[in-house]
Amino acid sequence: MIRVLVVEDDHRTAAAHGEYVRRVAGFELAGVVHTASDTVRALRDARAAGQEVHLLLLDMNLPDRHGLVLCRQLRAAGLVVDVIAVTAARELEVVREAVAVGVVQYLIKPFVFGLFAEKLGAYRTYFEQMRSPVSTLSQREVDTAFAALRTSNAAGLPKGLSQDTLDAVSDLLARQPGALSASEVADALHLARITARRYLEFLADQGIATRAPRYGTRGRPELEYARDRA
Repeated sequence: MIRVLVVEDDHRTAAAHGEYVRRVAGFELAGVVHTASDTVRALRDARAAGQEVHLLLLDMNLPDRHGLVLCRQLRAAGLVVDVIAVTAARELEVVREAVAVGVVQYLIKPFVFGLFAEKLGAYRTYFEQMRSPVSTLSQREVDTAFAALRTSNAAGLPKGLSQDTLDAVSDLLARQPGALSASEVADALHLARITARRYLEFLADQGIATRAPRYGTRGRPELEYARDRA
């Protein structure tokens, strides 16, 4: 079993990611922590107990230090563990540095379980290849192991939804201090209202956005959506 430590400052998101881990065959949840300091402590405790943690699902924006700083500190301390970055951060410099400090995969929020399972499945193939009992690997075996980590970010979305548009809708909600209706999202992103509503409903169903009726308008109340900041 591949033992996974979830590192996420938001308690509800951390619990959801932990449950996701439990649903993927071949993986075992080693624990859930919410800070960089607790991550170091958990890894040291696991090593002392002879229960190695193989993989971190690491949020970048932790309350006590940035996830990339934590990665560098873990390497310096000899706490060798693979890392999948699970974060909304998508700035080019952050992604470049993530690769430089040994992050093996980058999973951008928001995502669905299908994509999560695909990323972990790809990591499992890589992990098994790297745990080969032989002392050396051929070029082909090395290429196969690293190729396993290359997966599409579009997996797991319902038919008709694109990752780029989902990202645009999610980013728009994240920038707003209040809620938006499907019509307002459609106008802002130049989408058809029914298309905007499909993406908003998907985000709400995934727990990434909240939905509530907007009162004070004529006729039936219109639904409005906001990023869930709980």
